[in-house]
Amino acid sequence: MLATTMSEQESLRCSSARNRGGVQRVEGKLRASVEKGDYYEAHQMYRTLFFRYMSQAKHAEARELMYNGALLFFSYNQQNSAADLSMLVLEVFEKSETKVDDEVLECLAKLFSRMDPNSPERVAFVSRALKWSTGGSGKLGHPKLHQLLAVTLWKEQNYSESRYHFLHSSDGEGCAQMLVEYSAARGYRSEIDMFVAQAVLQFLCLKNKNSASVVFSTYTEKHPSIEKGPPFVQPLLNFIWFLLLAVDGGKLTVFTVLCEQYQPSLKRDPMYNEYLDRIGQVFFGVPPKQSPSYGGLLGNLLNSLMGSGEEDDGAEEAQEDSSPIELD
Repeated sequence: MLATTMSEQESLRCSSARNRGGVQRVEGKLRASVEKGDYYEAHQMYRTLFFRYMSQAKHAEARELMYNGALLFFSYNQQNSAADLSMLVLEVFEKSETKVDDEVLECLAKLFSRMDPNSPERVAFVSRALKWSTGGSGKLGHPKLHQLLAVTLWKEQNYSESRYHFLHSSDGEGCAQMLVEYSAARGYRSEIDMFVAQAVLQFLCLKNKNSASVVFSTYTEKHPSIEKGPPFVQPLLNFIWFLLLAVDGGKLTVFTVLCEQYQPSLKRDPMYNEYLDRIGQVFFGVPPKQSPSYGGLLGNLLNSLMGSGEEDDGAEEAQEDSSPIELD
């Protein structure tokens, strides 16, 4: 029996080696076509081989060929062909039920980073990748993938999109460092406190208390225009500092008095009180508004929060009817 098992394992190894050799030979021919400028023919051959491998359940070969092919097309600035093969990489993951791990997520992030930032294909790719990364559920995407996307967008100086993805990651430190740069590059000096206040409030709305604390402490330590605190010169920063302490304590009266005392600072952005309504529900047991009646733009905002608490239990399950909050 042992000899039979060893024989089977040896056979599998030989088969795998043959398959790898076959992929390498095919890749060599396709690379030669691309290098000669026969982009269309090479692209069609990649697609033909993809469907052949998938019909034979050779998922590893299909994934490797499409991934390397996409990178090859990117290197020749053949964006459409590269984006198409990138989508086929995702299709392999979807149909083969590939396990989500750091290596796979880094592959997806690398493909994303090579795509034209302004292409519709990039939008479609990231939407599909995020959906796959959480098993096709209604959740908002795997935190590690969000973090990798955020870093790429940060390098591209697309701070707004980067901030969105950092919010759905667990990287409060990276988010803070990006916000320091964002504030210096695009913000007014009078707004330095508002950059971090918004991020902290939104992290808390997403029930990510740890990242809220890290983004606040890192931002206030590293921002060159913020004097060391607490207490801080800016009242809004003091409010956020007290709010984080109140969230840890969980006392509604402290939260209520805090919000009342700092209303002049909170009126600087009309969304602050909306965020605080949600934070009151999540951390202090405040009942949600019974009949939110937002009209116009606010009424049409994407409710980014509703998919964030699916694994929560107890009182937090009662928050599903709370009002929509903008996190973009």
